[in-house]
Formats: sequence, C-alpha cells, structure tokens
Amino acid sequence: MKDIKLILLLTFLFGNLTFCTNRSDSKENEQKMDSLDTANPILPGADRPQVYLPKLKDKRVALAVNQTSVLTQKKHQHLVDFLLEEGVAVQKVFVPEHGFRGDADAGEKVENQVDPQTGLPLVSLYGDSKKPSREALSDVDVVLFDIQDVGVRFYTFISTLHYLMEACAEQGKPLMIMDRPNPNGDYVDGPVLQPGFESFVGMHPIPVVHGLTVGELAQMINGEGWLKNGVQAEIDIIEIDQWKHSDPYALPIKPSPNLPNDLSIRLYPSLCYFEGTNISLGRGTLFPFQVYGYPDPKFGDFTFTPVSIEGMSKNPPQQDKLCYGKDLRSEPLTHQFTLKYLLEAYRIADNGPAFFNNFFDKLAGTDALRKAILNGDNESEIREYWKEDLDQYLQMRANYLIYE
Repeated sequence: MKDIKLILLLTFLFGNLTFCTNRSDSKENEQKMDSLDTANPILPGADRPQVYLPKLKDKRVALAVNQTSVLTQKKHQHLVDFLLEEGVAVQKVFVPEHGFRGDADAGEKVENQVDPQTGLPLVSLYGDSKKPSREALSDVDVVLFDIQDVGVRFYTFISTLHYLMEACAEQGKPLMIMDRPNPNGDYVDGPVLQPGFESFVGMHPIPVVHGLTVGELAQMINGEGWLKNGVQAEIDIIEIDQWKHSDPYALPIKPSPNLPNDLSIRLYPSLCYFEGTNISLGRGTLFPFQVYGYPDPKFGDFTFTPVSIEGMSKNPPQQDKLCYGKDLRSEPLTHQFTLKYLLEAYRIADNGPAFFNNFFDKLAGTDALRKAILNGDNESEIREYWKEDLDQYLQMRANYLIYE
C-alpha cells in the first residue's frame, strides 16, 4: 500500500505542473479541445493589464487570489508576481478555500501566514472568519478579486466573493473583479436554492449550474440586494475579451485539488451530490469526479481504491477500501448536469433514507430533491419540481449578462 501511495503522489506532483485536459480517446473531446486553438485567444481580465494597471496606480491593493490567478499571455505568471513587478503596492493576499497554492483539502481550515516567496501577509477567508474584518481592510484602497470559478453553486469561491463584496461595501472600499470564463457557462440547470437552506456551499437563490461568470454574478448579488442589510458594493469588472457563453474554455490551471481536468469540471455538478452520501466519487485517486463507487460488487464492474494523497485528498471517503462502480472518463466534454448517476446508485444501494447524510440538502439547496428520490420519482418527474423556479431565474439572469 505504501508503494501505491508513493506512485500516486509522484504522479500527482508531476501532473500538477500543468493543468492537463482529459485524455479520453473520444473524438468529440479532441474536437472540443482543437476548437480552442484560435487566432483570437480568449483573454481573461488578468490578461488585460492595459485596462487595470492605470486604475491601480498609487493605490494600496489587497488581492483575493489563488493558484488560478495567472496571466496566460505571460507564460502563466502569477498575478501577484506581475503586479509586484509593475510596482503595484500590494499589501496582502486574502486566501479562499484550498489555500493560496491550491493544495489544501476540501473543507480544510486555512491559516493566516506569511508567503515565503513574496513576504506578503496571507489572510485566510476560510478559517476562523470567512469575511475580511474592518482592520484587514483599513490599510488598503482597493480589493482585487481574481479566482477561477467553475459555474456551480456549491463551489465556495463565489461565497468568498459574496463576503468580500459585503465587507467592501460596509467599509467603503471598491472591489475590482478580474473576470474569467465559466467552463460550465453554456447552460443553466438544477434546483434553485430555497430559503432556509443557505450555507457556505449555497448562499444565493440560484440553480446548481448558474450560467454566470463571477462578474455577472457580482452584478446579480448587487442588483438583487443579497448582501447583508441590502448594502451595495462598488464593483469594477475587468471583462473577458473574445469569449461568449457558448464558447468552450479549457482551464490552464486546475481550480482545486480534486478537479484535475476539464472533464472533471463538466461532471462536477452531477457527481458532487455523492458528497451527501457515503458513495465515493473518486477522491483519493488520480481521477476524482470522473468515477463513483462503493465497497460492494453490486455497484458495478469498474474498481478503484481511494488512498490518502497529500495535496489532493488526505482522508478520502472509503479510504483503502476496494470500491466497485462506474468509470465516466469516456463521457464527452459536452456533458451536462444529470441525476442519472445519483438515482442509479440510490436504486442499487436499496437502503432508503440511510443513503443520504445531513449534507445532502445543503448541496441540493432544498429538501425537495431528497424527498422526491425517496418517493421513487424518476428524473423527468423530479425536474418538474424546479422548472418554474428555473424559468424565473433565467429571466432574472438575463438582466445581468455581460457576454452573449
């Protein structure tokens, strides 16, 4: 077992040097990736320094960034390093879930510390507090947010965005948002979060796949009055150039430890519901969010054994147990949200309410999904539960879109 763990760790560390796309033999996947090589490259906000550098001149700046905050046109140079080279007065870095380097486990507490490379204070927004204090903002003139999102409600970087907006609004500090493409931005689907089910994995009445960039979502948060006491944040969105919602986008850096490639990001909305069960979704392997299974042969012919992997998943569900299930690595990169994997696993488990844990309703943003599954409803019937809310959301969303 130690040899297996060492091989997995070395493979992970080597593979982590770049964000690799799914290596499926699927022609559709290859075509999807080929379509990204265009004469007019997509430029995230960070790749447009001519727009934002003049606005940062003579300003004391705090950054909310992580490992994804890179300039693709400058050989993936980190935004922190670029701004320091340009003489921007960076005061500190606010750090979200998974840490500044993106190597902390899901849910693992992030501590305040000093970055050894730059000497900058790293202020955790995923520790004792998830919202910057008055003191933390007292010595800055502007806060800059540049974190890659994946367009799914329970991905916590948008919750960090919410609290940053709220703190900036309360302290009178402007917030500059470096917008980035949403790799799941080509569609909208899933149940809309209902009142009473708010948490850090779901703060807004939006569907699971919300179809917004962080800039568009920030406009919605402001426009719908979702910040505490209805305060409004002063936001300045550095827009993406050469991107539309229908455009595919391969992430240059993996956004978090267990989303290692483009396919995992597309499957994430569908498979994350297994976090609310005891089914493994591949944490503790090199292909998380691309498989699922349980230590019982009745779940499928594909097998895998989750193990502890430092920097990826230290204590994965079903650790060191042989799991049987399904391998989804041949799914196309056009994959969209579905309940079929969840419903199939529930049927096979055949243990009723015990299939779910108390985290499931938070992920769903409602208890209606769990109750519908327990009632034996199929996917078409379940989708009727959220159709009206989804239609209303789509009308609201249209008011805040920046990109076609």
